[in-house]
Amino acid sequence: MKESSVRTVGWARSLPVERGVKTARDWAHEHLVALGWDTAAPETADAVLLAVSELVTNAHVHAHSTAQLVMAWDSRCLHVSVHDRSTTLPAPREPSTERVGGRGMLLVDALADTWEARPCPHGKTVTACFRLPEDTEH
Repeated sequence: MKESSVRTVGWARSLPVERGVKTARDWAHEHLVALGWDTAAPETADAVLLAVSELVTNAHVHAHSTAQLVMAWDSRCLHVSVHDRSTTLPAPREPSTERVGGRGMLLVDALADTWEARPCPHGKTVTACFRLPEDTEH
């Protein structure tokens, strides 16, 4: 049986709470431009940036933790992962007029093709995957 391999390109960045979400978005945008997603699939690139904002915000606000942001493109899916020190796994909540926040994972759920949260020895990692639209050449 012949093994197949997948070539993956990836980037990682540590974002302390005081660095802010804009730093995460700007960093992610640079790599989306490098992949050509800003012109080939601008709506998907915007969805990735919004998801990065939400995931890093969750790490900073709810986990009070540095966010470890990793983006990896394997030619099928862009995996956007954020690790933080909290062991509490996120879940989408129904919108409420009683709460100001609480819509982040609902947005990630709507934007990403898939997402998952996994416990780790020192916290958790939330990964959202984004595929290019079918008609996109890349």
